[in-house]
Amino acid sequence: MSFETIKRDVKICMFDQYGTVVDMQGGLTKIAAPFLAKKGWKGDPNSFVTWWRRTHFENSMIDALLHREHTPYREIGHRAVAHVLDRAKIDYTMDEVRTLVGEIEKLVPFPEVPDALARLQSKYKLVVLSNGDPDMLETAKQYHKIPFDRVISVAEANSFKPHVATYTKAAEIMGVKPAEVLFVANHAFDCIGAKSAGMRTAFIDRRSRPFGITPHQPDILVPSMKDLADAIV
Repeated sequence: MSFETIKRDVKICMFDQYGTVVDMQGGLTKIAAPFLAKKGWKGDPNSFVTWWRRTHFENSMIDALLHREHTPYREIGHRAVAHVLDRAKIDYTMDEVRTLVGEIEKLVPFPEVPDALARLQSKYKLVVLSNGDPDMLETAKQYHKIPFDRVISVAEANSFKPHVATYTKAAEIMGVKPAEVLFVANHAFDCIGAKSAGMRTAFIDRRSRPFGITPHQPDILVPSMKDLADAIV
């Protein structure tokens, strides 16, 4: 699909927040490093955060597949951090776990993001669709300082991304067809979910990693948000 087609048809750029707009890996590693050092843990804080995020992702996917009542993101986070601390044999209190997870609300954007999104907003509505809880996303606004036109939590669809209901519900809320949305994410699973739901997708490949074999390939693959703005504004 050409950039011209996207510029003609797309009305909304919809973003994943954690890891796409804000630097989750870098931000949480800065927080985790002094905490782990104080605990006397000698491992790599970056690896700890990777284990944390992978465990969180696995638990959220299990929650989505169970098709029971949606579990809040924050609660999934508490379970994930406690599990990783247990595996690392680090003593902790649940207050410490809650403090670590609470730092997610305070994450700041990647350096190029604010300017790139300001440029995109001159042509498109900007919307967030996040796995985060509504109150977490509300608190985050004072830290990322990006004036999105709408911030949507998957709680509205009672499931975590990449369940198809999350993307279709977001399009419904915004009053557009899925094909009029360009979904932007730094995660292949999110692009795959959005594309399978009928949206156009842009993969922000900051880490220069292969997208993988899937019929749901992204329409745009760029290394940064600046490059996305260069391509479609």
